Amino acid sequence: MNTRYVANLLGHLFMVLGVVLLGIVAWSGLQILSGDESERYPLWAFLIGSIVALCSGGLMTFVLRPQTRILGRREALLLVAGSWIVGAALAALPYFAWAHISDNVPAAGQFRSPVNCYFESMSGLTTTGATILTGIHTIPRSILLWRAMTHWLGGLGVVVLFVAVLPSLGVGGKKLFRVEAPGPEPEGVHPHIRETARILWMIYLGLTVAETLALRIAGMSWFDSVCHTFATLATGGFSTIDASVGGFHHTLAIDVIVIVFMVFAGVNFGLYYQIIRRRFSSVWRDAELRLYLAFLLVGSVIVVLTIFNSPIHLTNGDVCPPSIGEAVRQGVFTTVSIQTTTGFCTADFDKWPFIAKAVLLLLMFVGGSAGSTGGGIKVIRILIAFKVMVSELERVFRPNVVRPVKISNSTISPELRLGTLAYVLGIILLFGLGTGLLMAFEPVGQIEITTAASASVATLCNIGPGLAKVGAIQNYAWLTDASKLVLVVLMALGRLEVFAILVLFVPRFWRNA
Repeated sequence: MNTRYVANLLGHLFMVLGVVLLGIVAWSGLQILSGDESERYPLWAFLIGSIVALCSGGLMTFVLRPQTRILGRREALLLVAGSWIVGAALAALPYFAWAHISDNVPAAGQFRSPVNCYFESMSGLTTTGATILTGIHTIPRSILLWRAMTHWLGGLGVVVLFVAVLPSLGVGGKKLFRVEAPGPEPEGVHPHIRETARILWMIYLGLTVAETLALRIAGMSWFDSVCHTFATLATGGFSTIDASVGGFHHTLAIDVIVIVFMVFAGVNFGLYYQIIRRRFSSVWRDAELRLYLAFLLVGSVIVVLTIFNSPIHLTNGDVCPPSIGEAVRQGVFTTVSIQTTTGFCTADFDKWPFIAKAVLLLLMFVGGSAGSTGGGIKVIRILIAFKVMVSELERVFRPNVVRPVKISNSTISPELRLGTLAYVLGIILLFGLGTGLLMAFEPVGQIEITTAASASVATLCNIGPGLAKVGAIQNYAWLTDASKLVLVVLMALGRLEVFAILVLFVPRFWRNA
């Protein structure tokens, strides 16, 4: 394995992160010039993080020059896994530095633990949105901007951007893109992988600008608009206030805008390219898109019907009396937020009836479409697994019939069928393992099965909020460090679709033969 080349490429990635951190330094400096003294310590924290990222990246880039520049399948897997595992540590450094150089700022104390910093950073980059923070409105704005930025960078994938801007990857770039891009079989919207990545990022940027302007017009400040846009399009969920989007409950337009863009973020980005090319019929014929919208519609209807006759507790502390209008607003928002794995909250859905919570829990597993920024199993895998099951049922009473499994007139290969079933099984096993480990690592009586199970699926499927003690108005700060590290691993496994991380533990992966 060409580990020297992998380390060299990681150095490039660290330097990119260092430059982004320098941008936060500049923004923090402008805030100080405008009279915001709370930015004094964060500025130094981001400067420290930038220097570390640039220096370590520079050393890896210029000292570890590879003799051969061949990026095979194994090297691509190692590079992607390493970029998330080590990149999250670099992204966590400003949090840790701020906590230790600040002058007894109460909010900074939450980041004095390196585990908390790594948890928050990994949650941001994997677009999970689980947090250990309380009193978010008291935290300096540059820290909140960096949290949102980690979402945005992780949304379509730091490595996809990496492929887009580094021509030196050559043919290896395609291998890298196939590992990082979400979904069972990423298909380029252009024959050249670098051009594919560029197109995806242009679409991503266009949606970012559109939502930011829409939220600003609806009444959010520029800062809140940018941060919530980053979190929406990345299906992340970090907010600038404890009440999440529920803190803006007075403006219905904000909820509607966020719902629309959460739906957009959960769609395969390749379909947007088809729309640009005016291939509308092929977009509507897409089986995954139709099933994705059907899940959202049916889930929303069930949730609304089960909550419309009960008071709704909002995340901002208000209680809305029973009404069909409020039930539609909160039910649709929460259903879309959960299935797209965004994790924004406007209502405390932990107080909802059992049926509503059961539907939300099932949608956590489903997630968004392949090729979207959403997490979860992915709608296309659910469809493939269902069709394989139906096919096998037919084989029970018609063993001699060989009928191909098709989706949108495309035959699903045996390899893809097997890979899909293996992935679904892997998610189920990891969900059970994560639940068991949380129960084992927490003191007796500290955690119950509902909390452990929902925390496991909420991090593995990159959603954020779960039920009970990790619900919509709760956080993950109370967990032990061991439990937080378990959840960090689940976040990474879910974001990189399980196998890109698990393969590192296979001894044969590291052998040259």
